[in-house]
Amino acid sequence: MNISFTSVTVPTTTNSDDSPRNSSNAGEEVKVMVPPLNFAMVAPGVYRSGHPNRQNFPFLKKLELKSIIYLSSDDIREELDQFAREQKIQIFHYRIDGNKEPFVEIDEKKISNALVKVLDVRNHPVLIHCNKGKHRIGCLVGCLRKLQKWSMTSIFDEYRRFAGTKVLPDQEFIEIFSEHVPYDPKFKPAWL
Repeated sequence: MNISFTSVTVPTTTNSDDSPRNSSNAGEEVKVMVPPLNFAMVAPGVYRSGHPNRQNFPFLKKLELKSIIYLSSDDIREELDQFAREQKIQIFHYRIDGNKEPFVEIDEKKISNALVKVLDVRNHPVLIHCNKGKHRIGCLVGCLRKLQKWSMTSIFDEYRRFAGTKVLPDQEFIEIFSEHVPYDPKFKPAWL
């Protein structure tokens, strides 16, 4: 499910008798939280999105993240790195290029290693993200869904909701993913 919000500032209004409508917000401005691009919950304690920016940090604080998994060959942006340090959030960075036919394919071992982190409740709540929250994250989530024994039709439906039209190479990757993920069963989430 794609969720998008806009940031607005709403002044508190008063009734005709000049008493505040909401006494807890009297005289205060209420700010709406802004989630990152393509933000969604994958499973309890696991979220997905595009690359967060400064505007998204108040929203991310509310999630009380323990870790962030970043799938991209690009370096981590300084503002996110600083935010993570300030919030004591561990970052796991997997340098992954997206599937680009005919010569570039996502590294299955890196996806498997990232899934080990996702499947360890000691890292939850966790945000997994790539630049736009579409293809690399879609591949990782699709492989997670295989581990959860989802049907391929359901996996591909979820993938397309986020990825749009570029689907074939990624769907092939998900379909042939070996499902060997050496996670520690002592720390696996209840939903697996």
